[in-house]
Amino acid sequence: MELDELRFFDPRAEIAHGQNRLPHWEQPGAVCFVTFRLADALPETLLRDWRIERDAWLTRHPRPWTSAVEAEYHRRFSAATERWLDAGHGSCVLRTMAHARMVAEALGYFEGRRCMQIAWVVMPNHVHTVFALQPGEDLSRLVQSWKRHAAVQINRRRGTVGETLWQKDYFDRLVRDAGHLGRCVRYIRRNPEKAWLQRGECLAWESELAQKL
Repeated sequence: MELDELRFFDPRAEIAHGQNRLPHWEQPGAVCFVTFRLADALPETLLRDWRIERDAWLTRHPRPWTSAVEAEYHRRFSAATERWLDAGHGSCVLRTMAHARMVAEALGYFEGRRCMQIAWVVMPNHVHTVFALQPGEDLSRLVQSWKRHAAVQINRRRGTVGETLWQKDYFDRLVRDAGHLGRCVRYIRRNPEKAWLQRGECLAWESELAQKL
């Protein structure tokens, strides 16, 4: 995969708007940066006020957003959740390498068919991945497939079959250009160090393309 083969966010093209507990903004075949987390990774005590403030902000800033407004959203709301995730709340079952490898297997399951992975990291309580979505594929269904596959394997190993492993929703961004892609890759690369993780406490991978960014 080469940089000039990627399709970045096009504000003039069709945009699909998804809505669960979080707003999702999707575009066919685009490069996406996605974060999903364990069900207990963010304590409800931290999230309550965050949701109230975020929902009020979203009411005042309907989509589509300019790049400046999107940057403000991530500065005010994504950055907070990323700090909380890196603090290591919850069971952190992905710190166990056998479990992290099960997530890695899930991320690679549809490689070349539904997506093309660029870089990912499995942290103790969350996962970051940046990838190119294949044309015609649905982002939400792809992420749910990854989570379902990993949950079955991890719960079977832990003896917790049927237990909710993942938070239902996920965070996503459409990657705007090559510069934005580089920042996403570097964020993934630096995340273990930023969270003060030791060797063997996370699992990361980069494509040849990512290694050039």
